[in-house]
Amino acid sequence: MHFFSSDGVRLAYVDVPAHEGEGRPVILVHGFASNHSVNWVNTLWTTTLARAGRRVIALDNRGHGQSEKLYEPSAYHSDVMAEDVRRLMDHLDLAEADVVGYSMGARITAHLALRHPGRVRSAVLGGLGIHLIQGVGLPLGIADAMEAPSLDGLRDPMQRLFRAFAEQTKSDLKALAACIRGSRQTLTREEVGTIAVPVLVAVGTNDPIAGSPHELAALLPHGRALDIPGRDHNLAVGDKVHKQGVVAFLAEQDEA
Repeated sequence: MHFFSSDGVRLAYVDVPAHEGEGRPVILVHGFASNHSVNWVNTLWTTTLARAGRRVIALDNRGHGQSEKLYEPSAYHSDVMAEDVRRLMDHLDLAEADVVGYSMGARITAHLALRHPGRVRSAVLGGLGIHLIQGVGLPLGIADAMEAPSLDGLRDPMQRLFRAFAEQTKSDLKALAACIRGSRQTLTREEVGTIAVPVLVAVGTNDPIAGSPHELAALLPHGRALDIPGRDHNLAVGDKVHKQGVVAFLAEQDEA
């Protein structure tokens, strides 16, 4: 692991070289309650992209993994976390990069592309469709689930799912409660319409959290949707259709 300071917050990241050649940089931004390892290493994303000739950079978002834990919701605003990615690029002297986000990471990626269009060559929004605009996907009750005395007392399936996942990833539950409360920003249709870089919106066909990828892609000037057949929000992450679609999308950007 490597570490850098993002406006005083200590964040962790990995930097995996391409298997061959110098490799164009791609930055991976994980989802809520996950970390770079669970989201991208264990699912073989880092290996897949490195084999495809990419330099793969993946950070632990603030409040997650080996990065610093913060307990005020305001510290997790989507624009604030987008600045973390931008500062990581500055730290690595990267003028631009392709950025791949999943779920909350896709929301961060969208905010980054909106605020810093010159830094994002292309973007992949995984596990987040029209709920980038209409609602925020994950219910606020997940924060309450993080603060519950134990998993046993939870009855709501979504609360149980994310509390169990957070325990599995050995996450800081108090930091995650603050994160889910602070990162619930949406973009307007007009804002989405100004994101001019190529964007791939990849969502599982059985995902009730993300919202329609086709509706979001239609609002993006250079957007397209990728259906991940038969996968829900969690299983779509490491699906081979997802990986193949992203590798092909990134290759297209090289040829443009």
